[in-house]
Amino acid sequence: MPRKAPSPKRRVVLVVDDDDMIRRLVRTVLEADDLEVVEASNGDRALEMVASAQPAIMVLDIMMPGLNGVEVCRQVDHDKVKVIILTARDDPVLEEDCRAAGADAFITKPFSSIELLDLIDELAPAK
Repeated sequence: MPRKAPSPKRRVVLVVDDDDMIRRLVRTVLEADDLEVVEASNGDRALEMVASAQPAIMVLDIMMPGLNGVEVCRQVDHDKVKVIILTARDDPVLEEDCRAAGADAFITKPFSSIELLDLIDELAPAK
């Protein structure tokens, strides 16, 4: 059940993680809150999806084969898409690197679904 009335125009969230189970879990949480979800399993695909799906938010893992999350974060237009890093690595140096690359928020797995949804509302409020 959504936490509040759905927006007439659903916000699009791009979930990027090489772990299919994590992508499905995040999708379930976000769709239950009436968010539209698109997915990518690697960094290269994430950049393609940013261009085609035009998400308001990207929930981005760091440790992926090929283009990692920090590199993806560096390449996106942060005026158009806000980036939430979702990683298993609770590392202050990594968090600093991510923020320097343009990340708007940094949360660790396991994560609180309420924390994730609140961050999305804060970074990309429903219109």
